[in-house]
Amino acid sequence: MSVLPSSIEVGTVHGVGTIHGVGLGPGAPDLLSVRADRLVRGALHVAYFRKAGRPGQARSIAEGMLREDVVEIPMEYPVTTEIPVSDPGYNACLSAFYAECTERLAALAGAGEDVVVLCEGDPFFYGSFMHLHARLSGVVPISVVPGITGMAGAWNATGQPITWGDDVLTVAMATLPEDELARRIRDTDALVVMKIGRNLPKLRRAVAAAGREDAAWLVEHAAMPGQRVTRLTEAESVTPYFSILLIHGQGRRP
Repeated sequence: MSVLPSSIEVGTVHGVGTIHGVGLGPGAPDLLSVRADRLVRGALHVAYFRKAGRPGQARSIAEGMLREDVVEIPMEYPVTTEIPVSDPGYNACLSAFYAECTERLAALAGAGEDVVVLCEGDPFFYGSFMHLHARLSGVVPISVVPGITGMAGAWNATGQPITWGDDVLTVAMATLPEDELARRIRDTDALVVMKIGRNLPKLRRAVAAAGREDAAWLVEHAAMPGQRVTRLTEAESVTPYFSILLIHGQGRRP
């Protein structure tokens, strides 16, 4: 892979294509920005992450939007939940995967082709695109189109504001240790917890230990078909992906 000077700025290198990380929002195609819609519909090369054997959520959001002659570039994760994130092999496997994806996209850009990378939610919010951006920055021109985050779709699905006045909002991962989760739940006004899946029993215990079980909501598939909003106390299970726990702030208001 040829490496261009680190001083490159987006759009300034003649004959070099741009990698666009495009935020698609939480799941509904009509929640894309005008810029995102334009880039997705006009792209000849479209890349997206997915689990092997599945279409990929980002690709599903863009269904019906791509041009007829589009060249699709599926990037299939070599591992998702099969190895614990604490296992050194997890990072090693994903690092090699992201390096391969980077080389593939950089080669297209180096040949003068623009590439749109479809990103669920916002590209810079816990998304896989960030790992490409870190490797591609200074190598080829790269741009990012913001998107509505999944958590914004989730709290709108509850029909209640997530924060008021001076409320502090905490975003946490359910993969944190249970005592750390309980502390953060206890110490914040408003809360978003992501990456729940198999961590639901641990998360439920942490919310109870923080004394906030009655205020907690689970939102599954926000802004997607099959959206479901449930009180945590009434939830028996949760979908492995696209599930978010919310606790609404109750702060200052006129």
